[in-house]
Amino acid sequence: MDSKQNLLVIIGPTAVGKTKLSIEMAKRYNGEIISGDSMQIYRGMDIGTAKITEQEMEGIPHHLIDIKEPSENFSVAEFQLLVRDRIDAIAQKGKLPIIAGGTGLYIQSVIYDYQFSDVPGDEHFRQQLEKKVKEIGNDALYQELVKVDPESAAQIHPNNVRRVIRALEIFHLTGKTMRDYQRTQKPDLLYNTALIGLTMDRENLYKRINTRVDLMIKDGLLAEVRNLFNQGLRECQSIQAIGYKEIYEFLDGKVTLEEAIENLKQNSRRYAKRQLTWFRNKMEVEWFDMTDVNNFAKKIAEISHYVEGKLQVKSNTY
Repeated sequence: MDSKQNLLVIIGPTAVGKTKLSIEMAKRYNGEIISGDSMQIYRGMDIGTAKITEQEMEGIPHHLIDIKEPSENFSVAEFQLLVRDRIDAIAQKGKLPIIAGGTGLYIQSVIYDYQFSDVPGDEHFRQQLEKKVKEIGNDALYQELVKVDPESAAQIHPNNVRRVIRALEIFHLTGKTMRDYQRTQKPDLLYNTALIGLTMDRENLYKRINTRVDLMIKDGLLAEVRNLFNQGLRECQSIQAIGYKEIYEFLDGKVTLEEAIENLKQNSRRYAKRQLTWFRNKMEVEWFDMTDVNNFAKKIAEISHYVEGKLQVKSNTY
């Protein structure tokens, strides 16, 4: 018998339906949910991150939401530590830990026995890159990363300058890419993991993304971002998130509101595509197609059958 702790992980691109499924699974299997989203940790960033509301939680405990101020940084290593701690705490209560989210590298860091490289920093090199960003722009520096480490570049947004610089720094110091370090470690799954991926045909997914953005605007995204803008938050990890940087460009007078909204939709669609590519290349996932949203009950039954077989658990639903 496998002595590893049971863990249910629900991944997939933005707007595919992870939140709804996670609630259903938590109710069925007496679970608590840990957010696997690197931006929902920030307080005051609710609309743009599609953060679950208290009403949507339906009484299910949620973890790693609203734990940081937007001015604070947050690393993969910190996420790994916090989530593993939550998994243990939830399991000790006799409940099933469920991770739901779309930040692939973060989730991968938790479920695999992978230690982050202790590659030292090179302050002088980093300062050179920071200066270069100001001269040539984010995208040009990102293209330098694409040339030397396309795999890392594929899961780092061009505007996440801090991570782009760190990836280039590692390559500069070692001659190896970040992915090379992962490959040499050959990590094993730390938990008895049911890794569920949700997918959807592209046309329907993109429609859902566009609709979600329109709803975010209607629900007050502009006011939410303006509040951060008025606090003087600029060079922060949080503001690089999709949904915030586009509105910042509008508030800076660089684009019209209509252009900002269209950029937000386009960036969200591109991000969804990158998410799917990353998950398919990096993780052994059991995929479920959620295109037929009107047949949710049937899909729940399929997923439940898989979870019960994989984790040897019984449903509370009779």
